Amino acid sequence: MSKPITIAIDIRDLQVAKTGTKTYLTELVKAFKQINDPQVRFLYLDTTIPVYTGTNKILTLIEHGRYQLWKQLALPFKAFFCGADIVFCTDNVVPLLQLGFKTVPVFHDAFFFETPENYGRLWLWLYKNTALPAARKSAFVITPSEWSKKQINRYTNIPNDKLVVIYEGPKSWGTQGLKGDDVVLQTFSITPKNYLLHVGSMFKRKNIPALIEAFSKIKVKYPYLKLVLAGAYPSNKLENAYQHIIETIHARQLSNDVVLTGYLPDSGVEQLYINALLYVFPSINEGFGIPVLEAFSHSLPVLIANNTCLPEIGGEAVLTFNPFDIADITATITSAMDDENLRKSMIEKGRVRLKNFSWHQAALQLIEVFKKAV
Repeated sequence: MSKPITIAIDIRDLQVAKTGTKTYLTELVKAFKQINDPQVRFLYLDTTIPVYTGTNKILTLIEHGRYQLWKQLALPFKAFFCGADIVFCTDNVVPLLQLGFKTVPVFHDAFFFETPENYGRLWLWLYKNTALPAARKSAFVITPSEWSKKQINRYTNIPNDKLVVIYEGPKSWGTQGLKGDDVVLQTFSITPKNYLLHVGSMFKRKNIPALIEAFSKIKVKYPYLKLVLAGAYPSNKLENAYQHIIETIHARQLSNDVVLTGYLPDSGVEQLYINALLYVFPSINEGFGIPVLEAFSHSLPVLIANNTCLPEIGGEAVLTFNPFDIADITATITSAMDDENLRKSMIEKGRVRLKNFSWHQAALQLIEVFKKAV
């Protein structure tokens, strides 16, 4: 029997990430561990030094430097001494230094190129001078959607035959969010099935002020309705829309009707999914959109923006609207609010659509990519 392919996975990001990138890495590691393929073996490489995740500017700057040292020196040498054939990184950045192994990064989106104004100049310079050249040297680059593949090819000129689309899956919640456990609902004075839900960090691209504007018009017809916005506030000030969100809430006199939960543990987020009436996703730019699948998995009707990757992921199971048109957002939400049969139909279509997405299938596809790379 030939020697199995050794795949080294960089799991340092588990110490840092809190949103979709953490879900991506966590779920893939789980899926890899459940696959019994004698042709491959997995190594999980992490730094032995705890990662700083606080807000002190000096310590944060030092941590950025340590991140570069990890990616460009520690990780490749660890992989070399472990006999790795492949180094797989899910946070965009693989080592430039390839010590007898091939590399495969995941480019989740093209945000760095589409909206460079949302990133610091030093970080952009490092990205363009380390992450991008390393990706061009890689055997393959994984992207989560056809839309992302198109945008990455457009901005980076990485050839299409090197870009491989592998769909993601929904978060596996386990038993954390128990049905009937209404701690989060009580904390924020939320009534089941009387609120619209959005889950995601308060990034500018999430377009949350537009959703609040539409909600203010819907409230006229449905005065009992609330809007729940669950998500952390980005540490990067250039991406953070929190202040704009607060200003919009106050301008529309919705302080008692829009709930900002901040960061919640998985159990709290799942309670919100279980008890929501509709899930609304007005983002103007996404690479994939895991919350769409999470909403499907919790039997929610899903309404999404009609741009970037979102229609690709939602398929026929969703209603779409123009995220730049408040009247269209309002009309689309109102149509779902007014028609119970429509909501039931969307829930059933969502269940069917969800069958196209699984982390197990993603892991199997990635293993085939690794074999092809070697």
